[in-house]
Amino acid sequence: MPGALSRLLRSFGRRTGILQVRCPACGVPAPADRADGLCPGCAAALAPREGGFCPGCGAMFGLESYEPALCGDCRAAPPPWGRFIFHARYDDPLRGLIIAFKYNAGLEHSALLRSMAASAWERAVNQPSEFAPPPRRPDLVAPVPLHGKRLLWRGFNQSLELASAVAARAGAPLEPAALQRLRDTRPQSTLSGSERLTNLHGAFEADAALVGGKRALLVDDVCTTGSTLRECAKSLLEAGAKAVDVLVLARA
Repeated sequence: MPGALSRLLRSFGRRTGILQVRCPACGVPAPADRADGLCPGCAAALAPREGGFCPGCGAMFGLESYEPALCGDCRAAPPPWGRFIFHARYDDPLRGLIIAFKYNAGLEHSALLRSMAASAWERAVNQPSEFAPPPRRPDLVAPVPLHGKRLLWRGFNQSLELASAVAARAGAPLEPAALQRLRDTRPQSTLSGSERLTNLHGAFEADAALVGGKRALLVDDVCTTGSTLRECAKSLLEAGAKAVDVLVLARA
């Protein structure tokens, strides 16, 4: 009887679609043989950026078929980190997934976004080029921190969620306390270019006991102007970090 009931339930599931694998991005039925569970359309739309970008800041140029190359800004004034690693451009559908994840308690997207962040690290290690050497193996992975007030309001730190997956893939310890946010600053997205430059000044502090003499991998969800990442990287270096690399899920 149990065997017959099991067969009946499987048959019902196939006919109704209840037991079908659903794409974690759009919810339509998806092939069961994809590790990420994405449907063909979302797999194409969420594919990683493979070329045509600056490995120093992530700025994108020309065709994706172009080799990565340092942009003029990074040649003239290198950022306070070595490699800049990202998954893809901050466009829909990735943009929508990140916004839902951060602001609408869309934790159902967590596994997919964590996987994308971890895969971005793996690609950077395994697919180096002349201008995009493999990143240094980190001694620690540091998420960009939230202020306590914002953490209480949101309930979780999206950067910590991503960083934990990257740390596991990189084989490095996750250090959530490596950076602390001292001030609850205004969201960068609401400010003008000049305001963004001063809004974050002195907003972060790194723990010298945790980061001194170590290579740090700094992880965030989105890079727009890079102001937050610059302040965090500078804080890590001022606290004695040996070097900093950066990984974000999306580059605006």
